[in-house]
Amino acid sequence: MKHRHLNHSRLTLAAIDDIIARGQWRDWVSLRRAALEDPEVLPRIEQICRARTSGPGAQRFHFWKNYAASRRQAA
Repeated sequence: MKHRHLNHSRLTLAAIDDIIARGQWRDWVSLRRAALEDPEVLPRIEQICRARTSGPGAQRFHFWKNYAASRRQAA
């Protein structure tokens, strides 16, 4: 997914926020894969979701917040 205002492919906080807010299924699959492969991605997902669970489109962020919590418990 091409992220708005970003000219790189790293999973920064802005990129993760964009993937969750505007991404489609294949983008979410890529984010999940990255979270499984890189231990630094999961805390970033949680950080973004904590900030965005009360705004418009919060369902997506609740989903990812719960996913991150379940991965943490599994580890």
